[in-house]
Amino acid sequence: MNAPAQLPFEQTHLLQVAPLLRTLQSQGTVHRVRTPEGDEAWLVTGHAQVQQLLDDDRLSRSNPEPGAARDSGSALLDSLLGSFANDHARLRSLLEPHFSPKLMLALRSHVETLTEQLLDEMAGQTPPVDLRLALALPLPILVMCEWLGVPHQDKDQFGAWTQDAANVQDRVRSKQGMAELFGYCQQLIADKRQNPGDDVISRIGATEGINDQEVVGLTALLLFGGYETTVARIGTGALLLLANPEQRQALLDDPSLIPSGVEEILRMSMPNPHNGGMPRYALTDLEIDGTTIRAGDLVLLNIIAANHDQTVFTDPERVDVTRQTAGSLTFGHGTHYCVGAPLARMQLQVAIARLVARFPTMRLAVDVKELKLRHDTLLGGLVELPVTW
Repeated sequence: MNAPAQLPFEQTHLLQVAPLLRTLQSQGTVHRVRTPEGDEAWLVTGHAQVQQLLDDDRLSRSNPEPGAARDSGSALLDSLLGSFANDHARLRSLLEPHFSPKLMLALRSHVETLTEQLLDEMAGQTPPVDLRLALALPLPILVMCEWLGVPHQDKDQFGAWTQDAANVQDRVRSKQGMAELFGYCQQLIADKRQNPGDDVISRIGATEGINDQEVVGLTALLLFGGYETTVARIGTGALLLLANPEQRQALLDDPSLIPSGVEEILRMSMPNPHNGGMPRYALTDLEIDGTTIRAGDLVLLNIIAANHDQTVFTDPERVDVTRQTAGSLTFGHGTHYCVGAPLARMQLQVAIARLVARFPTMRLAVDVKELKLRHDTLLGGLVELPVTW
């Protein structure tokens, strides 16, 4: 038997699947790998298998044998997913109403205003400008603060704590950020109970049968899911379109393609230096495409590979804003489908639509090869994205 492939795989090109990941996928759907922490795991790369396992109750986010394997996630994610694992259905039902089409439509106009303000500020600068700092980083935290009900004067500190809590390289920093974030949220919730507003924290806090700790946890989970992911995806989306000018032109010529263009950006789900996958633990022995998985084994569900499975997506490495992406697994599948998907989609649609229309001549200010990936967050993304116009 060959030695397990070592994660993470070298990402030789920011906008392409890591070569070794692509090679493994061409050889089968389940592979023995070794995590950066030195633990052996099973890497699942086939679309059909990843889709099935995302909604398989034989797999769990929590290790049935604590201490048997080391976790590489942030302290925030570990804590939240562990505490919510046994009450997923009830807590999900508490969140879903806050992502209704009516509420997303109401929020959209505010997102459009914020986006225009940020682009106004960018237009007033002398290029080259770092698009990550100008748009991708500030927009999601402004939106989250408005939506959750965080006072405007606290947004910078709130964003800093969120970034620290989501750090996957420095566990001490992650835990400190989480502690600061939770402490702030506890005080904010107490204030909201006294003086409720038209915001998510106030509405969740007013729900019968929910305690303050659960409100704090849900707030932190919304932040983790809605902040870092959107920062990374706005940067990814802009880069993909800058690197494929004919696709950007298609969006400029026909703005009705923005929704499908955003879905294509989400399908690409890159760049990400941690190209392992979503960690799950087998609760019992099971078989995946002919491979026997034992109870307690770590299973990594690779969304990037699944979204580049050529049996589902024709010419998957090519960006195509007209592509039908119904099979995309970016937001998960089944009962664990991301409850915040409507908010992420809406922000991306607004950001991409306004960016393309406002800066039709925008181009990269450096070669793609000079761009670097972030390694300190689970979602990766770009260190910077210098652009000119």
